[in-house]
Amino acid sequence: MMRISAGRMELEGPMTFATARALSEQGAAALGPGACVIDLAGVSDIDSSALAVLFAWARAAASRGGSITLAHVPANLSSLAELYGVSDLLPAAA
Repeated sequence: MMRISAGRMELEGPMTFATARALSEQGAAALGPGACVIDLAGVSDIDSSALAVLFAWARAAASRGGSITLAHVPANLSSLAELYGVSDLLPAAA
């Protein structure tokens, strides 16, 4: 599930292969020219496809002159990003 409000996208549930396509399309359509915080606090399950979704959203936002920042990044997502050598590419909040 995805809740979208001005400048914020809150996710709940799994970010897995089974949900990746729908999440990617729904999130990309919602991103506009401004900055957007993507809150991952409600994500229940993550696999490597979550990285693909997040990078697709970053590209979609950039193509519209916007940007994304991740909030409440789950530890297992950070671990996957480190494993694949892409942790420096995740737009996580400080």
